[in-house]
Formats: sequence, C-alpha cells, structure tokens
Amino acid sequence: MTITTTPQTATIKHLLRDTDLSRPVYEQLLADAALLKREKASGSIQPHLCGLNVAVIFEKPSTRTRSAFEVALHEEGAGCTYMDSASSHLGSSESFEDTAHVLSRFFDGIAYRGFAQSGVDQLAEHGSIPVWNALTNEWHPTQALADMLTMRETSEKPLKDIVVTFLGDGHNNVANSLMTSAAILGMDVRIGAPELLQPDPAVIDAARLIASRSGARITVTTDVNAAIAGADFLYTDVWVSMGESDELWDQRVPLLLPYRIDVDLMHGTGNAKTQFLHCLPSIHDSTTVLGKKIYDRFGLDGAEVSNDVFRSPASRVYDQAENRMHTIKAIMLASFAPMNTGS
Repeated sequence: MTITTTPQTATIKHLLRDTDLSRPVYEQLLADAALLKREKASGSIQPHLCGLNVAVIFEKPSTRTRSAFEVALHEEGAGCTYMDSASSHLGSSESFEDTAHVLSRFFDGIAYRGFAQSGVDQLAEHGSIPVWNALTNEWHPTQALADMLTMRETSEKPLKDIVVTFLGDGHNNVANSLMTSAAILGMDVRIGAPELLQPDPAVIDAARLIASRSGARITVTTDVNAAIAGADFLYTDVWVSMGESDELWDQRVPLLLPYRIDVDLMHGTGNAKTQFLHCLPSIHDSTTVLGKKIYDRFGLDGAEVSNDVFRSPASRVYDQAENRMHTIKAIMLASFAPMNTGS
C-alpha cells in the first residue's frame, strides 16, 4: 500500500454529520479542497490513496454524489466498488452491524447514502474503517462542505462575513447541514420557511450553541423579506425530497410559493451582488418529467426557482456540483491521514 503525503493537516476518522468537524478542521478541509482543485486544473494530480479500496453504498439514487466519490477515488489512485439496494443485502437480509464487520475485512473506507441517520452511525460504530455520510434523511455534510468552498471562492468576503439565506423546505438535510456548518464557521445564516417546514428545534438549538462560541448569527423566520435582506447568497432545494410522497406537492406548492426564488426576490435582497445556490437536482423549468408534471398540475414553470435565475450569471450551481468532488477528496485524505504517521 502506498499513501503519499499531501500538505493538508486536518485529520478525522468519520464524517457522519457536520457537528463532527471543529472550526479549525473545517477550515483546513476547505483549504485542502482548494489545493486539490488547483492540482486538477493544472493537470498535476498526485494520487494520494494508491492501494486503498472504498465501498460506495447508495440506497438512494444519485448523480453528483456518486460521480464525485467515484471520480475522486479514481484520480487519487484508490479502488471503488459501488453497491446499491439491488446489489447488496444491506437492510433486507443483513444488518448494518454485520455489514460493517464484513466490509471492514475487505475495504479501507465506506461512503454511505441512505435513509435514517442510524444506518451510517451503525456502520461507523461497528466497523473498523472510516465511514462518510453521503446523505441521510437528517444530514448532508459533503454537500455543505462543497457549498462553503463555493462561497469561499465566489465571494469577495471572508466566510465569517457572508450572509447566506436558505429559502423553502427548511426541514430537510441540506438546510440542517448548511445551518450547522455556517454556525461552525461563524457566518450569518438564515432559514426562511413556513412554520410547518422549519428545521427541527433540536437542530436549531445545537446550531445556536455552536454559534455562541463561533460568533455566528442564526435566524429562523417565516418572514421572507427579513430572511433575504442584504444576503450574499440565496439557497434553495426541491420542495419535495427523495422518499417523500408525491401527494405532498399539493400541500407544498401553495405553502412555499412565497419562498420561490425569482428575479424579483433576488433584487429584494438589496444587494446587487447576491448569488444563487442549489444542491441539485432542480425543478427550474418544465423540460423534465417532474417539471412537466408540476406545470400541468399547478401552472408553474419551475418550482423552487425560476429558470431565469437558475440560468443567470449569478447562479453558482455548477460550481457547487464540481466542488463536491474536491471536498470529498479532502475528506477522504483527512480520514486516511493518520496512516501516514502510523497513528
């Protein structure tokens, strides 16, 4: 096994939720990811994970996260074995505990994307190798890292001075991870959502506790204008998440229309430099099967964001998508870093 060194200093074992990361480690991961991105852009990638093998277990479908892990592992010299719900026994005839023990005998790390947070927690508890949360119902830490790298790259301000506002379904994994990560980094983060779709009070309390130490500012409100005032970034996500009933659209569309990001809402920030973020996939027009269904049912051409915002020069959605790969590389290198020192 050959693991070459990299100028990063962050070391972690698992990444199960955003609260696993301290501010110094988070900032170092972002610096590492930026360096790895520059290496790729210059064509000077030096593989750091040669001889390692990682299991990528996805019980939910994925485009960006799967691609990010597979390409990152390939470029870093590691082997990758992809398993979905049809190609493994996990959760059907084999427990998370047994799977963790077995895979620890074959692999050096596990990326897991699934449903309940307890699944990824059990893989980490019972296995002997690093485990990374590639999305659960509750948390999406690899997405938040990519979001932070994108804001770090595209804003003239340092992260601690940035105002980022999430609008829409605030009771989802992306909002949880964004709010918590922003709290860790000392940012001004706002969640604008109706009462029924605000983050879990326990997540808000945890983020506010972190903010009391980091200097972050956290706002959770139903008031759209208060949420967006002066925002440097407006962020949204689909209004009905993977695994939720299609019938929820009938409830969500009238509830969330005031939080839909269009050109008027972008101008409403009062900040001429406001940029747009979205974790993707996005319903921004009626060209997809789901987009056409939303248009036919509600007369809405695009749901959570209008196409003119999504396609505008202010949109950073493809930067976010690319940055998934660079931040995932940084996470994996940090998890394997102790192997360089024998610790």
